[in-house]
Parts: sequence; C-alpha cells; structure tokens
Amino acid sequence: MKKKYKAMILSCIDPRFQSKVFNYLKKRKLNGKYSSFTIAGSAVGVTHTKFKKWHNVFIENLSTSIRLHKINRLIVINHQDCGAAKIVNLNKKLNNNIEEKIHQNSFKKLRRVLNKKFPKIYFEFYLMTLKGYVKKFNV
Repeated sequence: MKKKYKAMILSCIDPRFQSKVFNYLKKRKLNGKYSSFTIAGSAVGVTHTKFKKWHNVFIENLSTSIRLHKINRLIVINHQDCGAAKIVNLNKKLNNNIEEKIHQNSFKKLRRVLNKKFPKIYFEFYLMTLKGYVKKFNV
C-alpha cells in the first residue's frame, strides 16, 4: 500500500510564480494535501545569511505544521530570475549557471539543517523556469 503523505510546500512570494506553483501541485494531485509557506527567495530566503532573521520563523512554522498536520514531506520550489539570488550575489551579473549554484547550495544547506531537527522528513527540491517547467535536484 502506498504511504499517504502530507507535504509542506516552501515557495517564493514572486507573483509571477503563484499560479505556476499551484498548477504544478495540482498536476501532482496534491490539492488538500499540503500546507504552504511562502517567503521571498524560498530556500534561499530561509538559508542564506543575508536573510538570517527569517530562518527560525520557517523552522518554527515547519515544526508546527508537522505537529498539527502530520507533515512528512517538504517540497521546495525555487525559481529562475530570483530576486533573492540577485541580492546574495551582491547584485553582480547573474547568469543561469551562477543562479543555479545559488539555488543548489540553498537546497543542500536546508537539507543539512533540517535533517538534524526533523530526521523523518522526506525532501524534494525543484527549480522552476519562467514558463513553469521544473527541474528536480537530488541533493
């Protein structure tokens, strides 16, 4: 029997991606099966030192969601053309390779931090394009 899961979705506040994220989750038949945490930069916002004040807010929210809604999966959806990535890159020229490394580093750091606090959580990491396609990262 396939294990049912309830997920926490970590995504960005960028208005260009709200409907894209919703449609992606709908295609995965996750309607009614997830809690949502939306913050500037998604994983970049909850891991990079430039946004340090936000880190504990996310961890406390995830902890509460695990307790209240039996969350056992964290689906992280970052996106291309990310303003937070531009900020952490000190507003230098940002190409796709540099931006992808920033996102990948945020995924690795988030997994490392959360594995200690929530060892039973399963992780999925994605980078969404401007057209709504997703690339999965195995970190």
